[in-house]
Amino acid sequence: MDTGIAGSFAMGDYTIKISTELIDQLARDDGKVTKKTRKPKADKVVKPQEKSRDLPSEPKIITAPGWPMPPPMYLPVTTAPPPPAIAELEAIRAVLEQSEKVQEKLDKQHAGMRDELIKKSKDLRDKEFKLPYQNPTPCTGERENCLECYVSNAHDPLKCAEAVKRFEACVRLARQTGNSKVAQH
Repeated sequence: MDTGIAGSFAMGDYTIKISTELIDQLARDDGKVTKKTRKPKADKVVKPQEKSRDLPSEPKIITAPGWPMPPPMYLPVTTAPPPPAIAELEAIRAVLEQSEKVQEKLDKQHAGMRDELIKKSKDLRDKEFKLPYQNPTPCTGERENCLECYVSNAHDPLKCAEAVKRFEACVRLARQTGNSKVAQH
């Protein structure tokens, strides 16, 4: 038989080598067992032994008859670092929390500025559209009576002397009480 290597495959850090002997053995295996199976032996009485020093982590390898026993495979024990996606996710969450805090600050500032703007706009509107204090013109009734008299007595204006005296007395009284704006028509 040829014991040369038929192929070699790399899987990560490990390499699997397949020999031509293994390929031939698998090719002629047609379901017949080349070795005879052993008959079970009679049960022997096993004496209790002291604690065995077998490590529970080492598996016992049971192979089928006709196959060579594979060499034990020891895998390196490494602790996997947390996936980088979790670290990125935590960074995103931290940025999101910070953004929410900034958004809350801006919302409060915006609400304060909005309230101030509303107050100032109301004040401005009130000042702009507020009618100034209307000081009532004193003696309007006496003035109208005087004018009516002159219109009705256009040929004899002396008949309106009494209406003119009442208007004159009203104006004098208004000036004395502090109304400086008196109709002087």
